[in-house]
Amino acid sequence: MRFDLDGLPVHFPYAAIYPEQHAYMGELKRALDARGHALLEMPTGTGKTAALISLITSYAIANPSRPLRLIYCTRTVHEMEKTLAELRLLFSHLPPSASPLPPRARPLLPEEPVRPPAGIRRHCARFRRHRVPVTHRLLAASGGNLASFMPPGVYTLADLRALGRERRVCPYFLARQMVKYANVVVYSYQYLLDPKVASIVSREMQKECVIVFDEAHNIDNVCIEALSVSIRKQTLEGAERNLRRISHEIDRFKATDANRLRAEYNRLVDGLAQRGNLPISDAWLANPALPDDILKEAVPGNIRRAEHFLAVLRRLVRFLDGRLETENVENELPVSFVASIHSQAGIDQKMLRFCYDRLHSLMLTLEITDTEEFMYIQTICDFATLIGTYTRGFSIIIEPYDERMPDIRDPVIQLSCHDASLAIRPVFDRFETVVITSGTLSPIDLYPRLLNFNPVISRSFTMSLTRDCICPMVLTRGSDQLPVSTKFDMRSDPGVVRNYGRLLVEMASAVPDGIVCFFVSYSYMDGIVNSWNEMGILQDIMQHKLVFIETPDVVETTLALDNYRKACDCGRGAVFFSVARLVCLKFFFHLSVPFQFSCGYS
Repeated sequence: MRFDLDGLPVHFPYAAIYPEQHAYMGELKRALDARGHALLEMPTGTGKTAALISLITSYAIANPSRPLRLIYCTRTVHEMEKTLAELRLLFSHLPPSASPLPPRARPLLPEEPVRPPAGIRRHCARFRRHRVPVTHRLLAASGGNLASFMPPGVYTLADLRALGRERRVCPYFLARQMVKYANVVVYSYQYLLDPKVASIVSREMQKECVIVFDEAHNIDNVCIEALSVSIRKQTLEGAERNLRRISHEIDRFKATDANRLRAEYNRLVDGLAQRGNLPISDAWLANPALPDDILKEAVPGNIRRAEHFLAVLRRLVRFLDGRLETENVENELPVSFVASIHSQAGIDQKMLRFCYDRLHSLMLTLEITDTEEFMYIQTICDFATLIGTYTRGFSIIIEPYDERMPDIRDPVIQLSCHDASLAIRPVFDRFETVVITSGTLSPIDLYPRLLNFNPVISRSFTMSLTRDCICPMVLTRGSDQLPVSTKFDMRSDPGVVRNYGRLLVEMASAVPDGIVCFFVSYSYMDGIVNSWNEMGILQDIMQHKLVFIETPDVVETTLALDNYRKACDCGRGAVFFSVARLVCLKFFFHLSVPFQFSCGYS
């Protein structure tokens, strides 16, 4: 259908529209008109994705003088597939007059294209040795215009693989080149929020891009995780191996191409090598972890030469190894931790700031393409850069063992970020419109304080229901008449735990479909599941249905949700233990089987 929204012709891929979708589009249009950020909450199942892509695509078509590109960031593979399906449906309903602005999307699976298990750069290097054509050669043959051999459309990951196989190009680098031409790009949060990934993939994003963070109810956690680093014994051992390998490469270059190392040193006298030729649009993403005033400084003289830089890293690794030899939990601020590094290892704060970029420059100079092998030393340098840059918003926690297994020594140094605004601030500063939306953002006034931004539109929508399809039942007592509650002072009571478990067993034996059991937190869910396992309740539940449990890992949770849906499709149903975060799981093509009465038609 096509309708008018405050003077804007909107192309919508469905024959009808919900009232909340219409209101949602209106607020989104006002944010685009004001060129500001928006914070929008609309319940799950009301068609946020269709409303978003329809309005923004229609806005771009109606305003050819203001070129807009939609960067759609989401969390899981399932949500990406849903977005691409909506895009494909919208593309099929666009009129011929809109053909000059076709939405073309590319999906990027979370972390997999950037850090696949086998190392994508290593495979590409091997293919080059076997003279397999690569993307840049095909681009050169086509005059540098990717659109000349890729027809307009919506491209999924499977489509890119098929096209790469047909044209004999790498689908990963084909996707990266496609960003330059796509009107709509779909990928995960990390490609914008994680500075280590953003500098690789998101260089072609102009200021006019509209950034959408969908399912953003836990975006603060994603921002915190992007700037948090954990270092274990295995990390330090791997870093030592990396340093030996880099030292060997330096010796080889000294013998064969010493001028290359000398040229790098000369460039570092004026500034970071990899920033020398960056266009203005790329500089903001080269390292969002570093403030602008630091980026303008030159690399310290005592780490410009490769040998001196490796010596600094060796001292830093030895210092961190010594800090892991502790028997008590320690908590420090970056200021005191940096002071300890300076006094014991002779490494000052300015040297720490430039560790990550100096390592990247050295790896480029040495032509090291197997970056997966050097992930350990990259982690060390990332840790050093963050503690050398920020004096607030972080803390360093040293633990001698995991609290879940206190008998097994597994020391870890955790750089924990406490300020979610640090990772997302470059996104707000760079792009004129950023939309944060989800099914639940309550309290909605909390997110501007967490992320430190000022939205021009902040609105929460309610769901319109045509009938009473929600029937809540509040339980206050168990079958033994003992009160039950998840209040903090009652939640660990054995009677409460047992009553909740017996209730779930009875429901699992009677309900033929799926059951979702929500918990208030991951720690509470872990404790309850362990208690139910000891009481035998978990085994009783599994006599009737399969049990799936959500974890903090996005990939594991996506797999559990998919298997839960398959179990429900099979007719047996399942029980899903989850934390109450209102993540949507859609079910399609379910059959309605009527119950046949045994007493005729009375």
